[in-house]
Amino acid sequence: MSNPVFRGAATAIITPFKNDAVDYEAFGKMIDWQIEEGINGIVVAGTTGEGSTLTDAEHKEVIRYCVERVAGRVPVIAGTGSNDTAYAIELTRYACEVGADAVLLVTPYYNKATQKGLIASFTAIADASTKPCILYNVPSRTGCNLQPETVAQLAKHPQIAGIKEASGNISQVAAVKALCGDDFAVYSGNDDQIVPILSLGGDGVISVLSGILPAKTAKICKDFFDGNVKASAKAQLEMLPLVNALFCEVNPIPVKAACGAMGLCENSVRLPLTVMEPQNEERLRRAMSEQGLL
Repeated sequence: MSNPVFRGAATAIITPFKNDAVDYEAFGKMIDWQIEEGINGIVVAGTTGEGSTLTDAEHKEVIRYCVERVAGRVPVIAGTGSNDTAYAIELTRYACEVGADAVLLVTPYYNKATQKGLIASFTAIADASTKPCILYNVPSRTGCNLQPETVAQLAKHPQIAGIKEASGNISQVAAVKALCGDDFAVYSGNDDQIVPILSLGGDGVISVLSGILPAKTAKICKDFFDGNVKASAKAQLEMLPLVNALFCEVNPIPVKAACGAMGLCENSVRLPLTVMEPQNEERLRRAMSEQGLL
């Protein structure tokens, strides 16, 4: 792709809480650390950032704060999708106004939509956006699958620049690439499929793993792009135990626990999420120790 929003690894960053409020001190330090470690972009207020339980005021402030803290060092992609198209438009306009480099638009959840409805909804949001839009397909969480033919139609919109593909279906990702071509960015939404999606012409990953291993996750992509595919694949496979541990409970429960264990923030999530079960946390800590994180 001639000019993707980013190429490599972007961290789907958590939103740290303290006393059930956003902990901006921890958040700022985390943003700086990510950039110092060589991450290629930051996705704020997405699934991993618990955007669905942020108040409207918090959601907007978290985006604004992240943009200001990053200060142009890497692209910031703001999670502005919603199952309410009108609200997604409002958030998207706000994110554009405060300087986000792009927005991430999840498919509608709970109410879902037909493919016709998805085209209408994403088109309306993209029409309101002054920044590139990245679609987000994660049917395991939304109950709504964005079909490759639908993506191909949406890719014709001048503001729709790519997709985060977290369907887990490599055949579907291949179909998206075949239909949309090189000028449409495809990012892995699954940390266990970074190299497979890069091998299909993908541009990188929007990652949970990089929330605790930014340098190593970014290097998987860099090695692949530099032609060192064997090293990229080796690192992908070596990290599988940690990736699996990070998803043994609903994201972002495990990555919040990991960040807490590393002293980056408090291990605090908002209901309906609860902190990690002790036996699962022990599994996570073992996997983190194997990677030298503890």
